[in-house]
Amino acid sequence: MSRRPDAPARAALRAYRAAPLGDRLHVVVRWLTCPFPPIAEALPAEGRVLEVGCGHGLFSAYLAQREPGLQVHGVDIDTEKIAVAAASELPADGRLDFAVANSGSVPEGPWDAVVLVDVLYLLDEAAQRALLESCAAVLAPGGVLVVKDMATRPRWKARWNATQEALSVRVLKITEGSPAFGFVDPDERARWLVAAGLRNVRARRLDRGRVHPHHLLAGEAPR
Repeated sequence: MSRRPDAPARAALRAYRAAPLGDRLHVVVRWLTCPFPPIAEALPAEGRVLEVGCGHGLFSAYLAQREPGLQVHGVDIDTEKIAVAAASELPADGRLDFAVANSGSVPEGPWDAVVLVDVLYLLDEAAQRALLESCAAVLAPGGVLVVKDMATRPRWKARWNATQEALSVRVLKITEGSPAFGFVDPDERARWLVAAGLRNVRARRLDRGRVHPHHLLAGEAPR
C-alpha cells in the first residue's frame, strides 16, 4: 500500500501551506501513517458525506478532491483544529465545509455516508456504541457507515499504537480523548453495527506493510 501522495492528496496537503508549522507537520504525518485511499474507496462517489471527528480536516479535504460528485462536511470537538481546517486553501468549489460539534453529537441527515477515521478508540465502549448508533440513525436509505479504527491484533501493533496514542493524548495533548482508550475487537464492533440496524456489514484489514493495526468496517442502511 503506497504512501506516496496521489494527485488529490497533494492538492489537499498543499491547502495547509499557510497553517502553523506544527499543523503542517501533523497533516503530513497523518497522510504517511493512515491508509486514506482504501477508506475513500469504501465511500460513494456522489452525494453528501459527513466525517465525524475530522480533526484538521485532511481526510475530508482529500475526499473532496478525489470525488468531485461529493459534498463533504467535517465536524470535530476541537475548535483549534476546525479553525485550521476552515482556513485551508482547498479549492473545492463550495463542496467542503467544517464545523465544531459537541462530543457525541451528530449533525442531522440524511447523509449518503458517514465516516469515522481513528475516532472510536478515543472513547469508552459505551460512548463508542452510542456514537455508532447515532451515525447509523442519520443515514439515508442505502447510505453507508464507514469506520476506520485500530484493531486489537496483531498484539505487537496494538501495543505500539497504544503507546503512541498515550503520548499524543496524555503527554503532548495533540488529540482529545478519554484517559483510558477503548480499543475494541473489530468483530465486536461489527456486531454493534448489525445491532444498529445496518446490513451487509463487512470488514477489511488495512495494516499490511504498516506498524499500526488499521482496520475498516462498513455497513449499509436498509433501503
